[in-house]
Amino acid sequence: MTTIYLATGDVLAIVRRRGEGWRVTLALEGSPTECVAIDPLRPERVYCGTFGRGLWRSEDAGTSWRPAGEGIPHAEIMSVAVSRAERTGDHGVLWVGAEPSAVFRSEDGGQTWVERPALRDLPSAPTWSFPPRPWTHHVRWIAPDAVVPERLFAGIELGGVMRSLDGGRTWEDRKPRSQHDAHTLAVHPLAPGRVYEAAGGGYAESLDGGATWRRVDRGLEHHYLWSLAVDAADPDTIVVSAAGSPGEAHDPSVAESTIYRRSGDGPWEEVREGLPSPRGKRVAVVAANEGERRVFYATRDAEIYRSSDAGLTWERLTITWPDGYRPPAVRGMVVAEN
Repeated sequence: MTTIYLATGDVLAIVRRRGEGWRVTLALEGSPTECVAIDPLRPERVYCGTFGRGLWRSEDAGTSWRPAGEGIPHAEIMSVAVSRAERTGDHGVLWVGAEPSAVFRSEDGGQTWVERPALRDLPSAPTWSFPPRPWTHHVRWIAPDAVVPERLFAGIELGGVMRSLDGGRTWEDRKPRSQHDAHTLAVHPLAPGRVYEAAGGGYAESLDGGATWRRVDRGLEHHYLWSLAVDAADPDTIVVSAAGSPGEAHDPSVAESTIYRRSGDGPWEEVREGLPSPRGKRVAVVAANEGERRVFYATRDAEIYRSSDAGLTWERLTITWPDGYRPPAVRGMVVAEN
């Protein structure tokens, strides 16, 4: 059964397919949900980070929840990820990123934690700053390598992409031609060494495990990129969400955003078939599902769209929301087969 987990800022919405439609149950109600992740090899294990109430974990696909164990002194959890390549027993190594910028590691599903403090010793660290809260910054995204066990990437908003080759014990500073306003990172099990970055200045990628980077912006007319997803079956097919500025991405009063697609070595192409008008829409969160080839999902405020042809065309899902509830925004999304 396909399940979509949405961190909406006030709940975790769990959207499950029911015949031709989709039904929603709400979890962690009243919590400022920020990010969500699953264990790729045990998708019934779900983790949700909140802005102010720490990290929460579920062992039963979101039916029941409990707080993570002690060891993370920050309640503002901005990113969470589970490694496919590095595992202890039947647990994927679990990573969280916090505000202010800090990275923590758990080898037992979130019961115990250890910090990797060398991140804050990088030469660029004094320059990191998040414009809406300029006195601070955060780890906006964590991407454990899909193939190399101890290789790890952390995207700092606003600071850049940092790389560790030893499970976070030591870190390398941002590299030339990577983007500094890092929003979303991705890796792919079928493309060893490839790292994808969607950022406030456009798109960048590495083909050698983060050692060197290149910017690939041909075809982009909007350069404020927010979310990124890669086709589960084809690491050369990528979808990103984009806007002309941070205001157009996030401010409902001036919102205008769109979605681009890129395949192979071709240019980025804006896609609109089946999607609503960009005007009035905040920037989308996009996702792929490892269990579905050529399939992408995208949020458009309270609506969810699905593409079954690798992002070329889209259709709106028929979703039954609980009475009286509509998501104020979508901050994080993951799609899984449970």
